[in-house]
Amino acid sequence: MAVERSDIFVAVPVYNHAATLRQVIAGILEQHDRVLVVDDGSSDGAVEAIAGLPVELIRHPRNLGKGAALQSAARWGLEQGCSHMITIDADGQHAPADLSRFFAEIEKHPQALIVGHRDFDQASIPGSSRFGRQFSNFWLRVQTGCRLKDSQSGFRAYPLIIFEHLNFWCRRYNFEVEILVRSAWAGVELRDVDISVYYPPGEERISHFHGFLDNWRLTLLNTHLTGRSIVPWPHRKIIEREDEGKLKTVSVIHPLRSIRQLLQENSTPPRLAVAAGTGVLLGTLPLIFCHTIIILMVCGFFRLNKVAAISSSQLCMPPIVPALCIELGYFMRHGEWLTELSLQTLGYQALERIYEWLLGSLVLAPVLAGAVGLLTLLLAQLVQKKDVETI
Repeated sequence: MAVERSDIFVAVPVYNHAATLRQVIAGILEQHDRVLVVDDGSSDGAVEAIAGLPVELIRHPRNLGKGAALQSAARWGLEQGCSHMITIDADGQHAPADLSRFFAEIEKHPQALIVGHRDFDQASIPGSSRFGRQFSNFWLRVQTGCRLKDSQSGFRAYPLIIFEHLNFWCRRYNFEVEILVRSAWAGVELRDVDISVYYPPGEERISHFHGFLDNWRLTLLNTHLTGRSIVPWPHRKIIEREDEGKLKTVSVIHPLRSIRQLLQENSTPPRLAVAAGTGVLLGTLPLIFCHTIIILMVCGFFRLNKVAAISSSQLCMPPIVPALCIELGYFMRHGEWLTELSLQTLGYQALERIYEWLLGSLVLAPVLAGAVGLLTLLLAQLVQKKDVETI
């Protein structure tokens, strides 16, 4: 039965999904009668596939990106006096029947941005999607202090006040990351709702995600957002939340608060200690330009706390720990300490210093990891014990 909420519309961005679009739209119309299709420059006859269906249509003359399509839809909704926009992908992976879950959440939390949590307990789910979700969830947590179970899901409900008052840079897939972070900064609550998902067999799956280019855009965006998150400059608020003080980000600007936040992570003290030790162990090694990626992969594989591992690895940033490793490695090779700092020793002999860094780290990394792990264990037990006593 269709829900009668004229202030809510369902937006479907489409780019070359003619094979699935009509079925998706028909399913949506069974749930809600206000539907907007945004054709983002399709060349496969996608618009013709929905001829005769009672939907609104916006057409881009060329492919501008999913983010641009969603922003076009939001502008249309604001012009029509709507309060909320629900977005659903055109490839058929989302079930229109789950729209009822979003309507119920909007009734209870009208100012929240609601994200569908896809059920990944299926053999057909690609490994890249599982990793991508964990990776995106982690950075959202670091940048905003908010937790979402599936920050990459495109099945969402947006209060249009977000688009009315905030500006966004991104126009493609990275837009869905940017809007989560900027909305959280602006005081908008991020909420999950469980949904089903369908992934067709690999040979039938249609994706317009460009591995290298879109991942590069996401990397640049996360670098910018992470940097902005630690700058002590207030974010513009469009919604004042009572629980704003409870959302704490990990920041070098507030080291004591950040340490306490990490020790209160939803993990047991031993697992926090293992995660912190792992971060220091890998952070000590000369994994130049790829420390974070490798730490995330290792933590994902062993199900360790990523926030604790990444944060503890910052203790190994240059110059102190690398210098200690190089000195130790030099001593292991030559039986004496490196005392000359010059263009010759640090420039022309750079490869030798990296080799010595590796040698020294093989000895120093386990020692530092053990020390940090033990300290984390003791502090986590102390902090969590005090929190229990307070409760």
